[in-house]
Amino acid sequence: MIAAMKRVAFAALLLIGASPALAGASKFMLVNGTGAPLDSVSITRSGTQDWKPLPAAPAAADAKAPIDFSNPDCAFDIRANVAGAGQVTWAAVNLCDVKSVTLKRDGSAGAWVDYDH
Repeated sequence: MIAAMKRVAFAALLLIGASPALAGASKFMLVNGTGAPLDSVSITRSGTQDWKPLPAAPAAADAKAPIDFSNPDCAFDIRANVAGAGQVTWAAVNLCDVKSVTLKRDGSAGAWVDYDH
């Protein structure tokens, strides 16, 4: 009985320990909720400067586009040129377990994202 309980406890620990490995960014829908056209959309892991273009990103205001993306990390910065505002960065965007990410921007409030899980 004790041996069986030890096996169950060990299996539970393995599952708990494996959970972060299962996390990661994957395909998501990117929505341009800025109210203005976007250009030169790119992405990098938060805290790095290795920007990669997102060529399939939505350009028109209120447009959306599926992003085929896979990465073991969760936190990313997204950067784009917003018409009339210049370059805008959305920092520490969590791309794990999301269906869509809406990029928002306001002249006084700054940049933020809305998530659909």
